Amino acid sequence: MDAAVCGIDPGLGVTGYAVLGAGNGTGAAVSVLDAGVCRFAADSPLAERLAAIEADITAILTEHRPGVVAVEELYSHYNHPRTAILMGHARGVILLAAAKLGIEVRSYSATRVKRFLTGNGRASKSQVQRAIQMTLGLAASPEPPDVADALAIALCCVNDKDRSSKFKVQKQKRRGSGSGSTVYLRT
Repeated sequence: MDAAVCGIDPGLGVTGYAVLGAGNGTGAAVSVLDAGVCRFAADSPLAERLAAIEADITAILTEHRPGVVAVEELYSHYNHPRTAILMGHARGVILLAAAKLGIEVRSYSATRVKRFLTGNGRASKSQVQRAIQMTLGLAASPEPPDVADALAIALCCVNDKDRSSKFKVQKQKRRGSGSGSTVYLRT
């Protein structure tokens, strides 16, 4: 489905992912096709965690065949340069997995994603979670925050003016209590 977008929040311990669909570009509301996290043992060697990230992301991309993968850009704080370097490894294998499958990759800064959803580029995790819940008409805020971040990145990509206009976000109508989009977690 070319109308699908996969948002990924890279992490060495937890990587969040979300696949959004828009009815094959028919103008239908954006829907959550799949969302969750991939968890990796913190005590595993870096090379093993990277291999696990690549395998899990490849499986998700192979299953859903999105037209675009949207990934959060690296953020580097001058007091913590090592963190950015380590995160660059995780992001690199995600980009590699998408490239091997011939999937277009888009990058978005965290401040751009937060500004798109909340109007505030410095919004808190809980503000992003609430914005995602309201925008997608979810019964509850997506948990853990890594899933909300991946959903946010995917939504930002869906609504990127530089992309084709296949997508239009519309709040999903719930049919009775508890129905609507459900976020499934892979562990």
